[in-house]
Amino acid sequence: MRRRFAAVTALLAATLAAPAHAGPTGEPEPELRALLAKNIDAADSFEHRFDAEVWLVDMSSRLQKFVPDEDQRLELLRLVHSEARRAKIAPELVLAVIQVESGFNRYAVSSAGAQGLMQIMPFWLKEIGKPDDNLFQVRTNLRMGCTILKFYLDQERGNLIGALGRYNGSYGKPDYPMLVVNALNQRWYRS
Repeated sequence: MRRRFAAVTALLAATLAAPAHAGPTGEPEPELRALLAKNIDAADSFEHRFDAEVWLVDMSSRLQKFVPDEDQRLELLRLVHSEARRAKIAPELVLAVIQVESGFNRYAVSSAGAQGLMQIMPFWLKEIGKPDDNLFQVRTNLRMGCTILKFYLDQERGNLIGALGRYNGSYGKPDYPMLVVNALNQRWYRS
């Protein structure tokens, strides 16, 4: 635990002092500090403020490739964490599903008609949504996607491969679940 704390602290310091976000003095730009502070303060799904700070900074650097805008990236991470915790699933798993499903394109539409970040089929609006819900609205998409994923995890008694297959409609086929597991291990669960 002590090694992990030291590693996370070093990552936090390195991220905040990174040249891409540093001002002329090498200190983090005031705008970045304000943005982090705003999102950390609004992150009500964390037990402690420090946990929010560490997780948001760590995941922000991992998500930058997909979502270049810092404000959008931090807001998305805050919502992912909140909705994942609400559904009692790992936020990193949700990030891996989004990476595979939509590549973080909130307006993605699949050939089958699935919509948004977590690629929710519109029929779910009738099942668990409200008449005026919009699957391109990030919180709505995340709430439905996390709820559906948790349902399948429970149905599969925690079997991630089976749950992911059900989520994607490819139950019994390993390709999709392995894409998510690989994304989870390679990008979101690094130590």
